[in-house]
This record gives sequence, structure tokens and C-alpha cells, in this order.
Amino acid sequence: MEKFFFTRLQYNSGDWNTDQRMPTNLLNSLIEYTKIPVDIHERVVSLSSPKIFESPFCYLSGHKLVEFSKEEADNFKNYVLRGGFIFVDDCNHDIDGLFAKSFEAQMERLFGVDALKKIPNTHPLYSSFFSFEEGPPTTSFELNGWGDDIVHDYLKAIEVNGRIGVLYSNKDYGCEWDYDYRNKRWLAEDNTKFGVNIILYALTA
Repeated sequence: MEKFFFTRLQYNSGDWNTDQRMPTNLLNSLIEYTKIPVDIHERVVSLSSPKIFESPFCYLSGHKLVEFSKEEADNFKNYVLRGGFIFVDDCNHDIDGLFAKSFEAQMERLFGVDALKKIPNTHPLYSSFFSFEEGPPTTSFELNGWGDDIVHDYLKAIEVNGRIGVLYSNKDYGCEWDYDYRNKRWLAEDNTKFGVNIILYALTA
């Protein structure tokens, strides 16, 4: 079995290089909780590069404008339609911010007006490894009350043939998981467990 590797997508607009400790933290959780062989080094791949098609799982985040070039847009769409999985996290954790508005506009152009939809909290994503009976776990960043002052009780997704191809979050999981993995011992509950679910879903659904 090939080692799982975490791919961060670099895009020309906005600020793609956020939450720099998060990938290492999630990879540590895969090692801790599963038997999946893991490459511990994050890979950064340009969204316009054909190397994106070598990745089983991709992560895209930011705070600012998302405006794909033609090459980036083509690769994003083709990767998803070919069975790829992209987890997109809005670091602003709001629904009216620049990242949210511009990313959702990109998805509308690429996949159609109604492609990005709320997924039910009974979706298999929430039971792919750990059980999250109430849907997506809340983050401390939502509870801190900046952004739109809303705790989002849902995630959105674009599905292809009944499987999520784009998982979209306004909950700012990237910042929530952006700490040294050794500090998890101070948490009452390891908050990266939902990240394990996301990766397991991407690999097995």
C-alpha cells in the first residue's frame, strides 16, 4: 500500500499558505489512530500543475480573493470530475467574506449554480471513522464571535456520482488544527479527529 500524502494547493490569487502546522498535526493523527501508511511531509502543488492528478487528497484555504486562472480552473474541475477530493476551508469562517464569496463564485462557474449544497448531518462523512452524530464539530474560532458571529451547523459539498469531490467549510478547521501535534495532550478531546474522518472518507468513499 502506497503511503498517504497531504497535498496543499497553491493558487496565484489570495493567500494559500495558511495554517502551516495543521498538515503535520493531521498526519500525526492518522498515524495515531489508523494503520494507514503515512508520508509525514506535506507536499505543495500548484493548482495549475498536472501533478495535482497524482494526489488522492488536496487541501485549499485562504482569507482573501480566490480567482483561478484558466489553467487552475481547468485542473480543479477535471481533478474533481475524475474522482479527486479537495477539502476547502475558509480561514475567515464567515459567509460574507471575500474568500467565501469569491470561492463560491468560482464553484458556480465551474460546476453550475446549484452544485455546492449543504450536506445532511447524517452524511457518511460523519461516520467514516469516528462518529459525529450532530454533524460537523464546532470550532473555537466560531465561538470567539468574530467573522459573521454564526456557528455553522453544516458543511457544503459538490458531489460527483454520489461522492463528495469538493468539501467546503466555513468553520475554519485549518486554524483550529494549527498547533504542534504534541500539544494535543492538553485537550480534553482531540479536535483533529474530524480531520481523520475527512481523509478516510476521501480515501475510501
